[in-house]
Amino acid sequence: MLDPAQPSTVASSSSAAGAWRCCRALLLFAACVLPGCGATGEQPALSGIPRQRLLQTRPIGAGARFRPVATGTAIGRCSPTLGTRSAVHVEVFAANRVVIVAGGIGIRRPWTLSAGRVTHARCYGDLVTLEPTGVVLVRPGSHRRISALFRAWGQSLSPSRLASFLASPGTHVAAFIDGRRWRGTPGSVPLKAGAEIVLEVGPYVPPHATYTFAPGA
Repeated sequence: MLDPAQPSTVASSSSAAGAWRCCRALLLFAACVLPGCGATGEQPALSGIPRQRLLQTRPIGAGARFRPVATGTAIGRCSPTLGTRSAVHVEVFAANRVVIVAGGIGIRRPWTLSAGRVTHARCYGDLVTLEPTGVVLVRPGSHRRISALFRAWGQSLSPSRLASFLASPGTHVAAFIDGRRWRGTPGSVPLKAGAEIVLEVGPYVPPHATYTFAPGA
């Protein structure tokens, strides 16, 4: 559980696995300037980097569609303090690119930012993001699903739509929990403490099975 007296431990997500995710786009760039990087999403081997890691690597997409800001509202009770929270990690892929999960989801303005992280706000809903790392902080006992996250984000989520991206005819938005395919609708994925959730539409991206949170999560 997160210590509400030390909110700074929430946002870093900067253990070894967290740091790896922060540099994945740079690694893919390095791979793609080498011969053999094509539309299939396969990358050549780089010395010292496991092949599976390379297969899971995608760059951040270009343009506003890949960086949708938080335009929704706080879900549930909106408290003036963050309080004790559980952490979930969410990754979103569309068109074979990373879609950034915005900071400020589920938080009412006015707010104060420090190095891109919300440090103070009018109030905090049942689920919030303090910064654009994909770490979602959920109030214990709220039993929220990922559909609530997308409502608070102001983005669409259905079997055929992921944010502003539509599934191709005959395909659907895919959801994974801890690396395993979720067989229900995407919006029904539970925001379970410690889970690694991946949503994707378009070419298949091998999902991560785990995420290492910052100490205290």
